[in-house]
Amino acid sequence: MESRITELEIKLSLNEDHLEELNRTVFRQQQQIDLLQAQIRELYQLMQPGAPSEPRNPRDDIPPHY
Repeated sequence: MESRITELEIKLSLNEDHLEELNRTVFRQQQQIDLLQAQIRELYQLMQPGAPSEPRNPRDDIPPHY
C-alpha cells in the first residue's frame, strides 16, 4: 500500500511539473501573439489611405531605364 501511495505522489509531482511548464509555454506564446497583433495593427495603419508617411523623393519613382 505504501508503494502505491509513493508512486501516486511521484506521478502527481511530475504532472505538476508538466502543468507548470505548459503554463509557461502558453504565457510565452500569448506574449508573441500580442506582439504580432500589435505589429499587424501598425502595418494596417500604415497601409490606410491618407496615413501619414515619410516624404518621398520623386527620383525614387523614375523607372530605371531613364
